[in-house]
Amino acid sequence: MSDEETVFIGKSTKRESLLLKLANRHGLITGATGTGKTVSLQILAEGFSKHGVPVFCADVKGDLSGVAVSGVSKDFLEKRAKTIEFDDYEYEAFPAVFWDLFGEQGHPIRTTVSEMGPLLLARLMNLNDTQEGVLNIAFRVADEEGLLILDLKDLRALMVNVSERAAELSAEYGNVSKASVGAIQRSLLMLEEQGGENFFGEPALDIKDLMRKNAKGEGYINVLAADKLMQSPRLYATFLLWLLSELFEELPEIGDPEKPILVFFFDEAHLLFSEAPKALIEKVEQVVRLIRSKGVGVYFVTQNPLDVPDTVSSQLGNRIQHALRAFTPREQRAVKAAAETFRPNPDFKTETVIMELGVGEALVSTLEKKGHPSIVQRTLVRPPSSRLGPLTEAERKDVIKDSPVHGVYDDSVDRISAYETLKKRAQQKVELEDQKREQESKAATESRGGFSLPDWIGGSAGGTASSSKRPARRRSSRRQSTTEALTKSVARSMGTALGRALVRGILGSLKKGF
Repeated sequence: MSDEETVFIGKSTKRESLLLKLANRHGLITGATGTGKTVSLQILAEGFSKHGVPVFCADVKGDLSGVAVSGVSKDFLEKRAKTIEFDDYEYEAFPAVFWDLFGEQGHPIRTTVSEMGPLLLARLMNLNDTQEGVLNIAFRVADEEGLLILDLKDLRALMVNVSERAAELSAEYGNVSKASVGAIQRSLLMLEEQGGENFFGEPALDIKDLMRKNAKGEGYINVLAADKLMQSPRLYATFLLWLLSELFEELPEIGDPEKPILVFFFDEAHLLFSEAPKALIEKVEQVVRLIRSKGVGVYFVTQNPLDVPDTVSSQLGNRIQHALRAFTPREQRAVKAAAETFRPNPDFKTETVIMELGVGEALVSTLEKKGHPSIVQRTLVRPPSSRLGPLTEAERKDVIKDSPVHGVYDDSVDRISAYETLKKRAQQKVELEDQKREQESKAATESRGGFSLPDWIGGSAGGTASSSKRPARRRSSRRQSTTEALTKSVARSMGTALGRALVRGILGSLKKGF
């Protein structure tokens, strides 16, 4: 098999490579911390890029950013290359695009709330079944009324509207409790505090921008800065699952191409399945099983092979197993489970070798031409051609500046959506109510012959004589209180006395004039 059709992994008793034609049958890279999983991911990403296959991977520790610059000659790298007879080993940089949900270490990645959908949002906000049902009703209302839900403020405004119309919507869609709406609003607040507002909005990511090639025909390696994102593991897992779902929905069916159109590396894969509801795991299984025919390869990277459910693990044909430790019963079960997934090698006991592997060694089994897994081999993994380790801040800025998507996603756009529409509706409602009150006031004035009573007759300072604003009298009691009777008596007395005084004054003036 020529190098043009394979990705070189390393050497056992023979050259170990991954067939490009079967690279979309997915894979699994496992091993304890510090055993070389990241390097295996890096050399696979380099190999795919070299063959014109774009790659997307999450950079959990910052080490993968080194793919963008050429490696530096080191004795142990040269020695490894010589040991495995890697004669054409050379140091080189690979085309890379840096992404960051927070927009700090790369181009921002955004999607809209509508594109995320209620299922993944419910997972992201950790909603129960009842709350998820209310969220589904909110999305249905938005669809029927043409409301765009682009960012979190749109969703908040929509939930307020749903709460105000709870009685109306409950009659049509089922119970909409204000308690469930309140729980969703609180979850949205928590999501904002985790930085979720940076992820939702526009311009939304165009999947095609993840599948670019440079002028040489090399595939771009898309590196997601995930060191800060890992502090919000639910957001991290939900984002990657959303990205997989988008690829599945947007890409056309192409069967089994000569090489993948994109390879997707899911680092820290256990976060996807940890405490995930059954419906979500079924969704992952469905995407992994069917996305192969879209020409996309999915590779899970995790410490323990037991982190990946059996229904998903059974879909992963290409495997690289680094060393595992077996100090606890669970770890012992993990070693045994990992050994049982390989096609046995008569020359050694797989379960024993897994615990004996050194750094940079791995058990490798890939799919052969007919789709059968190869016999597992103890393999020395090839050294990477790009830098081992992270970029400096200045180097990262240079790569971002020269990126093919520079300026496309860097500035957010806030167009008219549900928030603005619902706000306008509320203002129009208030204006209509004011107009109605004015009309009622005008009608009451006209009913009195066109005369309006003075303000001081209305019964309270600053009040109007409008019957619509005058407090209603209680029909249950027509008797005047003692205080009211006394007040009116005093008022009448004062009025009579004042009248007499005025008459005497006028008559006196007239008398003097004569």
